[in-house]
Amino acid sequence: MSSTRWPLRAALACVVAGAFSSGPTLADPAPAYAELLRRAQSAAPRLAESRAHVAQSEGLARQAAARPNPTLSLEVENFAGQGPFKGGDAAESTASVQQALELGGKRPARIAAGRAELEVARARAAMVDAAFAFDLAQAYAGAEAADLRFRLAGDAITLAEEDLRVTRALVEAGKEAELRVLQARSAVETARAQLGEAQAEREGAFARLTALTGDDPPITTIAVSLLAHADRMEALPAVDPIDTPAYLAAQAEREAAARRVRVEQTRAAPDVSVSLGVRRLAGDDATALVAGVSAPFLIFDRNRGAISASRAELTAAEARLGAARLDAQAEIASALSKAGAAQTRVAANRQAEATATEAYRLTRLGYEGGKLPLVEVLNARRVLIEARDQILNARLERLTAEAALARLQGVAPFGDHP
Repeated sequence: MSSTRWPLRAALACVVAGAFSSGPTLADPAPAYAELLRRAQSAAPRLAESRAHVAQSEGLARQAAARPNPTLSLEVENFAGQGPFKGGDAAESTASVQQALELGGKRPARIAAGRAELEVARARAAMVDAAFAFDLAQAYAGAEAADLRFRLAGDAITLAEEDLRVTRALVEAGKEAELRVLQARSAVETARAQLGEAQAEREGAFARLTALTGDDPPITTIAVSLLAHADRMEALPAVDPIDTPAYLAAQAEREAAARRVRVEQTRAAPDVSVSLGVRRLAGDDATALVAGVSAPFLIFDRNRGAISASRAELTAAEARLGAARLDAQAEIASALSKAGAAQTRVAANRQAEATATEAYRLTRLGYEGGKLPLVEVLNARRVLIEARDQILNARLERLTAEAALARLQGVAPFGDHP
């Protein structure tokens, strides 16, 4: 057996064993995706903003039920004047309370509109939650993939350096020209440059994951693989377009717009104010009741412009509802298609990787035996690296499509993932 064959087998074994392992253990590994999603509920800025909007709508809904406050007034007349009104002997003092009465169904319409706006806020919050779970899944899988690419780049250097060692041995034995050493060394330098790029990509991916979750200290490694979920052969779920968070939010917005139309219609009815008071007549040393009723005279403003505007807003909301259904149908079809295609690609690329690994091994043996040129080794190694990158891309696409289906269902993805 050639003395170069044992290092070749050892290098290949190390690369295959390390290609999809959990990676190096650093200071702050991320927990499993499900646990990280649970932790993010209290730390993620995006979710905090969404819940604040719900709390705001709850307060506005409570305020919508409030009745107008009464008005207290005190008036003093006929004092500090001239003649009989000199001093305060002829003064008249009136204390009264005035209450506005909301007529035409204003308060019930306002309450209904407030509740509808609260439902809109809750529907939007559900949509934000689903979108956040999707984005977190993408960031988590992206960070794991970047970590794998970084280690695959390191493995590529190992293979390139082993090729360089074999080439030097062949040159020293007089079986290869000195030019082959330069070619092999160039391949090593290229692999090192790619390692630097992979490291920068890895750092950026983990920074994005940390920013999304709001974690402190930063996340630096992945402890539990999420990409492994892409290797499972699972049936894809059926999703109804009218159950998607975006459609439900559009439906809530349409209902809220209809309630606002009713609010504007009730504002066309005049409000009546009634008052009741007591008047003290100092000159006669007597008291008397004072009562009154007032209402606006609807000549110039009957709220027609606001009613027309609210109806136009309702028409727009109905159009958005129809568009939301069509968009949901398209997104569901796209996600199902991508998930199925990615699942097929994962299986196919697994076989392609195994084939490329064996082809590289045989090419190396042929090169060591002087039967194949160096260019064949370089090409075989390139094909092997590309095959590993392709399987990683296919796993990412499978996870993304599955997470997209979960987002369309309004649930967190990978619910059965440990």
